[in-house]
Amino acid sequence: MKRKPHDKYRFPWRDGNQFRLWVDGRRFFPVMLEAIAQARAFVLLEMYLFESGAVADRFISAFVEAAQRGVKVYLLLDDFGAWGLQNQDRARLVEAGVRLAWYNPLHYGKLRRNLFRNHRKLLLVDGEVAFTGGVGITDQFDPPGEPDSAWHDTVIEIRGPNVADWQTLFAETWQRWSGQPLELPPTRPARAGSQLGRVVIARAGREVEVRRSFVRAVRAAERRVWLATAYFVPSWKLRRALRRAAHRGVDVRLLLPGPITDHPGVRHAGRRLYSRLLRNGVHIFEYQPRFSHTKLMLCDDWVSTGSSNSDRWNLHWNLEANQEVNDRQFAAEAQAMFEADFADSVEIHYEAWHRRPWYRRVLEWFWGSVDTWLERSNHFRRIRRKPNP
Repeated sequence: MKRKPHDKYRFPWRDGNQFRLWVDGRRFFPVMLEAIAQARAFVLLEMYLFESGAVADRFISAFVEAAQRGVKVYLLLDDFGAWGLQNQDRARLVEAGVRLAWYNPLHYGKLRRNLFRNHRKLLLVDGEVAFTGGVGITDQFDPPGEPDSAWHDTVIEIRGPNVADWQTLFAETWQRWSGQPLELPPTRPARAGSQLGRVVIARAGREVEVRRSFVRAVRAAERRVWLATAYFVPSWKLRRALRRAAHRGVDVRLLLPGPITDHPGVRHAGRRLYSRLLRNGVHIFEYQPRFSHTKLMLCDDWVSTGSSNSDRWNLHWNLEANQEVNDRQFAAEAQAMFEADFADSVEIHYEAWHRRPWYRRVLEWFWGSVDTWLERSNHFRRIRRKPNP
């Protein structure tokens, strides 16, 4: 698809889609596996985290069975994110005829180049159905025998014309990194419903549709802005938009991880921003039961969900992609998820926040300084040199 010079988004809004929101691995993994089991022509997987374990074994078995019945299976994995995929599991896939490709293989001595990662998450079957979200093929999302410790996340199921846009993104990245042809039958997804959707992308600082779309949606919101993200180190434009939305009477809420997180330093860096947001009327909730890995924004009846967190690192270094939906019914599904999570969260209040212990302030200062240094360092590098991948 060619873009006109004045176009600001890669893909247009498309009508005729059907979307469904799935919450937590115990619900979305069976649906994804069933789609693979029903595949007739091809299966495409683009994934950041793929680590050997019980969940990976379920998916590897599904891919192998599909390949053995003549389905073409293509897996595009990030070389760093799939570091935990053991050799015997890689061999199982290759021996079954699954095509494997690795995004940006790690190189010794190429530190800056190694920072560019493919953070997208996509499963696409037969050109008819696609899934995206914050998911990874790891036991963290559905640990055997430990459901209470599973990472909390969402996946959106996509049917309709938007599926072709996701397939276009996969095909382009596959061609760039695989060295193998992508041999797929021609497909043209039919209308599956009446919901309006658009695919937005981010690509290592060069295309920042996700960030632009976030800011525009917040600026246009009239009733609510509810944002869930696993890592909250947003751009100043997004922070300003959130504050201004709260000032004009919009219900602005942030749903962020509580003490259970895989990156405590990032949490501390984000918490240094709380004071100003709280003072300006933004409500902040920290999820308590498990690690909240959810990436979802709800502005009035507009929803965006996919691979992108609200942190600068994602948009500087990673391939990202989100599915946007403008539909009242789907917004109601997102609202129900948020309301359930708010009930399992602790709200941070301005007065209590300023009574927090001194050692937490030190952690926020330290990790905030690290974040600032990384941001400035990255800014100067971008001026001197464009991204490689």
